[in-house]
Amino acid sequence: MSNPRSVTVPRILGIDPGSTIMGFAVVDGGARPAQCVIDCLRLPKTDFPTRLGLIFERLTAVIAEWQPDEMAIENVFVSRNAASALKLGQARGAAICAGAAAGLPVAEYTPSQIKQAVVGRGSADKTQIQHMVAMLLAVPGKLQADAADAAAVALCHAHTAHTAGRLQQGTQRSRARA
Repeated sequence: MSNPRSVTVPRILGIDPGSTIMGFAVVDGGARPAQCVIDCLRLPKTDFPTRLGLIFERLTAVIAEWQPDEMAIENVFVSRNAASALKLGQARGAAICAGAAAGLPVAEYTPSQIKQAVVGRGSADKTQIQHMVAMLLAVPGKLQADAADAAAVALCHAHTAHTAGRLQQGTQRSRARA
């Protein structure tokens, strides 16, 4: 995807948070098929505060290079392992800080909202998400799971924002006629 684009099409940075692998995708929301870059930040096995700093630093570089207009991130999935959930939440916080520091509006979505928007079922599995993301974005080959999840977050936001915009336009037209 090249950086120049139409101003009317929002560029969305989708994030699938992780403390060792963080998926990211930059998707031009209104393009058909959407233009995109899908990748992962692979963090070294080092102390946790260093990894958090690297998340912030590397996402700041991604934001500077691709200049997204908005950011969307998956909410923390609470599991039985509280320590893992806490680390995931901290990694997510470092990612949100990178977006906020760049002045991006940040939207948050639950895993079921993302699956529903991309696959049509809130209980879809990873392979279904990978398949649908590849189809929707015309990506050849198999996508890495974290990268596909990040693209799904961006697509969810694009679909949700598009629908919200259409609803708002309809409401404004109704009020103008009244």
